[in-house]
Amino acid sequence: MTQTILLLLALVLANMPWFSERLFFVIPLKGGTKHAGWCLLELIVMYFVTGGIAHYAELSTMGQAFPQGWEFYATTGSLFLVFAFPGFVYRYFWLNRA
Repeated sequence: MTQTILLLLALVLANMPWFSERLFFVIPLKGGTKHAGWCLLELIVMYFVTGGIAHYAELSTMGQAFPQGWEFYATTGSLFLVFAFPGFVYRYFWLNRA
């Protein structure tokens, strides 16, 4: 059950940067529109937030967190980018057509 919740949380957090014109849904930007660089910054922060929550979940359920190599981070980073694809498509392909 924990794995399912973490995957759904990662899916939601990966798409959050693409659905708002505010930085982290709170800070309004001066130009009024959020550029792709801000979205990528938010995406990186959300990746680390998801990783922190997953680390805490592993500690609370298993009692210890196992060390991970670069392969783990490359895989989870790529998976997070795949999870972010629907939000990217919505923002840059569907939103501009309307």
